[in-house]
Amino acid sequence: MEVKVEKETSRNLDEEKAPLLLENSALPEVEKNMIQQAISKTFKSTAHLANLLPTGSVLAFQLLSPIFTNQGECDVIGRSLTAALVALCGLSCFLLSFTDSFKDQKGNVCYGFATLRGLWIIDGSAAPPPEIAANYKLKFIDFMHAIMSILVFAAVALFDQNVVNCFYPTPSYQTQELLTALPVAIGVICSMLFVVFPTQRHGIGFPLTSN
Repeated sequence: MEVKVEKETSRNLDEEKAPLLLENSALPEVEKNMIQQAISKTFKSTAHLANLLPTGSVLAFQLLSPIFTNQGECDVIGRSLTAALVALCGLSCFLLSFTDSFKDQKGNVCYGFATLRGLWIIDGSAAPPPEIAANYKLKFIDFMHAIMSILVFAAVALFDQNVVNCFYPTPSYQTQELLTALPVAIGVICSMLFVVFPTQRHGIGFPLTSN
């Protein structure tokens, strides 16, 4: 009797494993080639692109874009307003890239513009000591981040279908290809530059740290 029970138990276990084996065999692992791996890594890095753009500028654009473009059906006035919106938000992204912040002795966050001499406080707070302000001097990489910020915002604007329909209501095939490929190319290039040259500033509209 014990041998018969053991055989039945063994047979039941084999039957339970069989569907799992069939499922595993039906779903073979797909090996990614080098191009697919590169694309996968690139799009993982593009998650960091949000750090290049001030939150307020992006939210203002996303809020006002449907209104100014009339849901993509623009007239002359709407096209002018949309162009002004894109220009102002792009300028905001550029200028805010030169802002930085620090915490005073009371723990309050103070904002200022990076200059060649240090940090120029713009919110009325007390200026930091010279030895601390020297750490916030303007650098060449700040201009690189400002330019990348404009490029990333341009990609965000091109991904907005209302903006595209406003300026290109009936695009040609070549124009449509360009409007599709250009934002992706900007995202890939800027993501790689951002990974290689990460920003150290935490200005207006950017995430803060515990510093």
